[in-house]
Amino acid sequence: MSDLEVLVTLFDEYRQFQGCASDLFAAHKFLLERFNHNESVLFIAYKDEDPVGFTQLYPMFSSVSLSRVYVLNDLLVRERARGQGVATKLMASALYYAKSLGAVRVSLLAAITNTAAQGGYDATGWKRDEQFQAFHVTFQG
Repeated sequence: MSDLEVLVTLFDEYRQFQGCASDLFAAHKFLLERFNHNESVLFIAYKDEDPVGFTQLYPMFSSVSLSRVYVLNDLLVRERARGQGVATKLMASALYYAKSLGAVRVSLLAAITNTAAQGGYDATGWKRDEQFQAFHVTFQG
């Protein structure tokens, strides 16, 4: 909770990167709800005192493996810190956390057009799903 305001700013920047309009109030409300219900785990990267990135894990379960899994849903590294290994360290922290809780898998989705991120995932040991296609139903709110 002590990092909430820093996370709100980073989370809002992430949403803007994804094409959403800035909305600090909504970002604050969303993150506060996740914290209050223990629905996500967030990691923040700092360079000295400067927050330069974050990632967020959402817990899920696998019925087939009868185990915990996580979705790495959000990852942002501010432009001034890119190319310095920040994303790699954030993902490594998230993976270590998930593994320490007995998770059997961490999954993520990357936009087909985000080839820079895909290259980073390939380079750090993530495996592309060759077995399943992603399907979605979108509801208008």
